[in-house]
Amino acid sequence: MYFKQIAVEGMGCLSYLIGCPGAQAACVVDPKRDVKDYIDLARKNGMKITHIFETHIHADHVSGNMELKSRTGADIYLYEGSPAAYDFKPVREGDIITLGSVRFEFVKTPGHTPHAMSILVTDTMRSSRPWMVLTGDCLFVGDIGRPDLAGAELIDEQVNNLYNSLYNKLGRMPDSLEVFPAHGEGSLCGKGMSSKPSSTVGFEKMNNPILQLSENDFCKRLKVSFPERPKSFTHIIESNKRGAPLLDRCPVISDMSPLQVKQRMEQGAVILDTRDTAAFGGVHIPGSINIGLTQQTANWIGMVIDPDADLILVVDNEQSYSEMCTQLHRIGYDKIWGFLYGGIRNWQEEGYPIAHLWQISAEKLSEKVEAKRYKHFFDVRTAAERDAGFIKGSAHFPLTELLKTPPDIPEDEEVIVYCGIGYRGNIAASYLQNQGFRHVHSLAGGIKAWRNAGLPTED
Repeated sequence: MYFKQIAVEGMGCLSYLIGCPGAQAACVVDPKRDVKDYIDLARKNGMKITHIFETHIHADHVSGNMELKSRTGADIYLYEGSPAAYDFKPVREGDIITLGSVRFEFVKTPGHTPHAMSILVTDTMRSSRPWMVLTGDCLFVGDIGRPDLAGAELIDEQVNNLYNSLYNKLGRMPDSLEVFPAHGEGSLCGKGMSSKPSSTVGFEKMNNPILQLSENDFCKRLKVSFPERPKSFTHIIESNKRGAPLLDRCPVISDMSPLQVKQRMEQGAVILDTRDTAAFGGVHIPGSINIGLTQQTANWIGMVIDPDADLILVVDNEQSYSEMCTQLHRIGYDKIWGFLYGGIRNWQEEGYPIAHLWQISAEKLSEKVEAKRYKHFFDVRTAAERDAGFIKGSAHFPLTELLKTPPDIPEDEEVIVYCGIGYRGNIAASYLQNQGFRHVHSLAGGIKAWRNAGLPTED
């Protein structure tokens, strides 16, 4: 049996290429949208991709099933009743598909979504018993899937389904069975996933805190709070139900002159500036949003920018543009018109308006705090981060809340924001500028710089 886990760093998406080189056949489970990795690996190992298995309709990333089907002719398989509008082959509890020496058995495990499934995988060359279970978004390493994505009206049913799937389906499988989920650390489909890419049923039963609860406590806990739902999730779910458009049908991508960028902006395009905090702070296009290019960029874009927005990127170079496009396509942001050719320098040389987002140093901020020379001072980190220490005088205003409801303060008054290392602070500050606030500052280096400067925090 050939087995390969493929991870999308930052987003925490895990997919799988599994096959039998002897039979020259393979399947892909929960594919990401950019599918070249699967095709290259299959070719390298003498296999053709003949099957595509989706454990459920995903909310956090656009599936690559349409891309794979168009390039390989493989059929797509979902659990019966799944709300997909495209042609797929339904599987049911207990159905078996064999690719050479590899056997796949399908198990209904709803809870994260109503039609979710897990897949038992057996390498018959080694044993007649299953070796692993692909759990989709039902069971993660150190966590479980969130049950709220199907809607508030189904939450009671989903929580009960999730309990049954975890305790009465997966929990009764052999302790030695290896667990391979569809997500890991960085995903927004859970709250406390481990960075370890796999586990076993027995280890999770003993050490996963959610699997230590009584049924009553489980149901109570699962209805209390959920991770923030990004703006992108509804768009992604609908894309995956319809079947995502092929990437070669997305808008033509091009370099754009400053005039073209300006004209598109006047028509409502959003400028996404992916440079680092210092570069953006020095000079940027007024109204642009700063979300620097990192492994978790896609998650933050999903929080800040509407999925239907027309996008123009400001990047350091064309390689950064290519990387950014891949991240955007993975979450269904396909309306990418291009990038500002020549960067911000060309924009300046045309004499077009520019803006600044001044970074305030830890030393200068300390002077302001001690002299109480500030109007509005916000800590945009999470509650858990703030509990570990905060800067005196700051009010807690988590970034996820600020993005939903900007502060009710005069737009001409000074606002200072800070986060952990400056990244989220700049997202918050650029968003506030976009909303009309004119005197916004971000703490350079965040609270890390504050502490490294030997300045005190409060508990």
